[in-house]
Amino acid sequence: MPHSAYHGDDDLEFEEYLGEYASVSSIVREALPFEIIATIGGVIAGIIFTGMTKELDLIPGLIVITPAVLGMRGNISCTLGSRLGTAIHMGLITRIDNNPELINNVSGSLLLSFILSIVLGVLGHYVTIALGLDSAGILVLTLIAVIAGVTSGIMLSIVAVLLALGMFRFGFDPDNVVTPAIATIGDIVSMFMLMIAAKVVLALWPIIL
Repeated sequence: MPHSAYHGDDDLEFEEYLGEYASVSSIVREALPFEIIATIGGVIAGIIFTGMTKELDLIPGLIVITPAVLGMRGNISCTLGSRLGTAIHMGLITRIDNNPELINNVSGSLLLSFILSIVLGVLGHYVTIALGLDSAGILVLTLIAVIAGVTSGIMLSIVAVLLALGMFRFGFDPDNVVTPAIATIGDIVSMFMLMIAAKVVLALWPIIL
């Protein structure tokens, strides 16, 4: 059989695979369960937030940085999940090992978490002051943001790597699964770590001040 015939068969098989891979039914089938879980996760994060009443009262300005901490964590972690999905599809990451692509993605995510947490703490202080509200101070808000941002960043980086590789091995498209899953887990983990960070800072308050 001529080479062109083989090439034509390969193209046909690829088009059929791509059609199923990118079909509406495939996308909905894979993404819908995780989107439902993501919605439930948002509710859980809200429940955790209601348990921070004491910390919000005792640390002026904490309520200003709380949404930003969640947004920052979600943006960084979801971007990491997307980059991992792309790298896995390209064959650059196949397992957890001393892979420069994997190490660079995770390291970059953690460095961004640290830098942006500092920026968030400083910005949160000045925005609070600009709104005419009391602030616990740059040091306190920055310390809370860094503790919550970095610790949740480490946890979510591990989850993103395991989830991306695991979903791919089970035949799922990581792009359909990892982002909503990380967004959900990120909200819960970030809110929980923010509460822990606030409690730690309150315990250290006499030393800090």
